Amino acid sequence: MRSVSVFSLLILVCMATGALAQTGSRSSSVLVAPPSQRIEQLFGDLKRAGNEQAAARVAARIVQEWSHSGSASVDLLMQWSQKAVDDKKNDVALDLLDQVVTLAPGFAEGWNRRATVHFGMNDYGKTMSDLERVLELEPRHFGALAGLATILSETQRTDAAIRAYERLLDVYPMMREAQTELGRLADEASGQGI
Repeated sequence: MRSVSVFSLLILVCMATGALAQTGSRSSSVLVAPPSQRIEQLFGDLKRAGNEQAAARVAARIVQEWSHSGSASVDLLMQWSQKAVDDKKNDVALDLLDQVVTLAPGFAEGWNRRATVHFGMNDYGKTMSDLERVLELEPRHFGALAGLATILSETQRTDAAIRAYERLLDVYPMMREAQTELGRLADEASGQGI
């Protein structure tokens, strides 16, 4: 289904940019704004992006910012959990991510990564619980919003899925797949998609 591809795309973007962030790709000669100011600027840039490619670049930078927990231990657990996911050892990844959310309950990306693993295991209940926590910590988390919209759509909760896609597009207006899904769901809700 197309809705799953939105979530899958965001998972790949999040993981790829998270890996870049962990390699320390930032140049020391660049003037860097404080984290909260920098993230606010990036979200403004995301709203103003004029095309999909520019928006994707900004989104990748946001994900890179989100990947910094502020704790070397948590960052290491996140790396290990990613390795476990790559090795298809989801139980190990979940154990590691349980430690992440225990050590850093205010680190939204830890909850998001755990939601992603639960989603991959088709455990929508646990995925939804973790996504709710992500969105409490960072209401603009477009990966979590995409996951939420996908699950709501897959479970035939069309009105709630429409609201989730609207929230997603308010944060990330140039996400074409989300625009397409929102249009499809709106048509379906009005009886035109039958």
